[in-house]
Amino acid sequence: MQQIEIFDIPSPCKSICLVNNRGYCKGCYRSRDERFLWNSLTNAQKKKVLSLCQQRYKRYLLKKQQAESAINTTKQHGFDF
Repeated sequence: MQQIEIFDIPSPCKSICLVNNRGYCKGCYRSRDERFLWNSLTNAQKKKVLSLCQQRYKRYLLKKQQAESAINTTKQHGFDF
């Protein structure tokens, strides 16, 4: 049995509206289709999109962290002249 949604799920838009090299918005991590079709999606579909956005954001943070740790390990440890 599905629970009835009383309130509509608001858009996750953060008004940044820049697209990364994979086609996802850098503010909300939605694809072009997910952004353009948002108002026509059902609440279940919107929840799925929000879940995908969270996964994309977590992957972004992980890659960023890995890149930073790679930079830190390649720096020369020793004297600064």
